[in-house]
Amino acid sequence: MKTFTLGTSLLILVIVLVTYCLEAEAQVCRPSGNIRGRKPPPGKCNQENNSDCCVEGKLYPIYRCSPTVSSNTKAVLTLNSFQAGGDGGGPSECDNQYHSDDTPVVALSTGWYGKGRRCLNDIVISANGRSVRAKVVDECDSTMGCDGDHDYQPPCNNNIVDASKAVWEALGVSRDNWGEMDITWSDG
Repeated sequence: MKTFTLGTSLLILVIVLVTYCLEAEAQVCRPSGNIRGRKPPPGKCNQENNSDCCVEGKLYPIYRCSPTVSSNTKAVLTLNSFQAGGDGGGPSECDNQYHSDDTPVVALSTGWYGKGRRCLNDIVISANGRSVRAKVVDECDSTMGCDGDHDYQPPCNNNIVDASKAVWEALGVSRDNWGEMDITWSDG
């Protein structure tokens, strides 16, 4: 009788583990390929906010997808300037405008940006015991980079909420900790 109980317990454990792994697998967004970095021409990669510049020959993963959105989506908050001349490059994709760093605006990774379906809608970002509403104005391109259109910066990861200084301030993050931070977000 003990063998039957042990065998049944092991079978149930295997079923639970397989089910868990399949559910976790469904939420994974794997790279869609790679692009090879090109060296930026002199003065063409704006490193405001400690932005990375592409490295000649380095392979960068690209993503056409992002993790599944929920009421508590995990992401990495990064710092971006949406102003003219800022490290965000050209005007925002949603409205072809520049935005003040004093306004809570964000760019979302390609999968979350969803070909513009979140354009000009608010999302709610939570971290550091606080929350802030921010308007989606741009895409943080996860499919392309290392060219003039992308300020010679690498493609974004698939889990990025690229935010203005106003978002960081609203979350109460001290300036010496600005750059990257784990957050959660949801549609507003």
